Amino acid sequence: MSEIVKVPNIGDFKNVEIIEVLVKEGDEINKGDPVITLESDKSSVEVPSSFSGKISNINIKIGDKVSEGDQILEIITDEKSPSQQKQKEPEKNEEVVKKEELKQTNTTDQLKLSDSTGASPNTLKFARELGINISELQGSGRGGRVKKDDIKNFVKNRNIAPQSNDTKISDKIDLPYEHSEFGPVDIQKIPRIKRLSGPHLVKAWNSIPHVTQHDEIDVTEMENFRKGLVDLNTREKIPVTPLAFIMKALVNAMKKYPNFNSSLDPENEEVVYKKYFHIGIAVDTPHGLMVPKIRNVDQKDILTLGKELRKISKQCKELKIDKKEFFGGSMTISSLGGIGGSFFTPIVNLPEVCILGIGKTETKQVYIDGKFLPRKMMPISLSYDHRMIDGAEAARFCQDLKISLGRNFAFKLAS
Repeated sequence: MSEIVKVPNIGDFKNVEIIEVLVKEGDEINKGDPVITLESDKSSVEVPSSFSGKISNINIKIGDKVSEGDQILEIITDEKSPSQQKQKEPEKNEEVVKKEELKQTNTTDQLKLSDSTGASPNTLKFARELGINISELQGSGRGGRVKKDDIKNFVKNRNIAPQSNDTKISDKIDLPYEHSEFGPVDIQKIPRIKRLSGPHLVKAWNSIPHVTQHDEIDVTEMENFRKGLVDLNTREKIPVTPLAFIMKALVNAMKKYPNFNSSLDPENEEVVYKKYFHIGIAVDTPHGLMVPKIRNVDQKDILTLGKELRKISKQCKELKIDKKEFFGGSMTISSLGGIGGSFFTPIVNLPEVCILGIGKTETKQVYIDGKFLPRKMMPISLSYDHRMIDGAEAARFCQDLKISLGRNFAFKLAS
């Protein structure tokens, strides 16, 4: 026979929104199983089924508002109807009736207090949207009450938890159709370097509030100087990469703005200011992107830096570089100038607080002293951790780079 499950007496709940429908038509459920979740300004409540059986029809949907007595769903059940029960069951005495009323009252109280975390409805909704089981969290509020900050910290710690080498970059994506249904595909394993760097990039993107400052630097004089370098003995040109000059300019700027040469320790609420200047260089290899460090840039001249860059790039491509060389940096340079493109948004390389992206230098007409002149303009993109560096300081940092590498090119950078 068919029975109707209705919203029971749950106190002052009137016109309460349905935020979850926990069953679907055709489901077999038992008496007491939750069928919907209601949420008011005060709490969240799961409404149980009054019968056991198979769901034949659902009369509500998410977003509907219900009150006591409203129909929720219909169930086909083997239970006998109330009239049949009355024919066979003896009349209940007054004491039994009072006990059942007391039991109903206790059930109502349990529904009101079903959320043992003490979390507010907004907090519960926030946890559901993130797929978090709130009962697993230890609340920091009074009496162990779970707050939104507890959920955020839980998600953050889960994202940065140590992962094995075989950890996938992302969770499996459920697709309605397989890729192969649309044409030929070639499935390969993720390269080892990308598999290792993937979780690190996810951690950096999720934990750092990124801001990117874009600008252009007039490097006409620097490029003329660089291309005019010759060996005084052999009169042969000396090949020097622009990165060597950029590294020296970064060191000069970091000395003026020490926040750029630091690392944050949020757990201990400390900032580590580094007294060394080790610049990371993003190297494009057949195996994936690697970021080795050039040590003590402040103590080396342009020619030495150029030689070290060539050496360390070769070691990366041949996988002969020591693992330690990927750690202990001040900041990183990611240069796409040799490939092309202008501005982009590089991801800060934890535990550093900034990274400089370099685009391809192009000749442009620039208005100077009342006339247009052809100038070599280099696009830069400075991404930084907004917890440590604010926009004004980032703008000043970029201006300092423009002075070091720009029209007033300081030839002392070559020393």
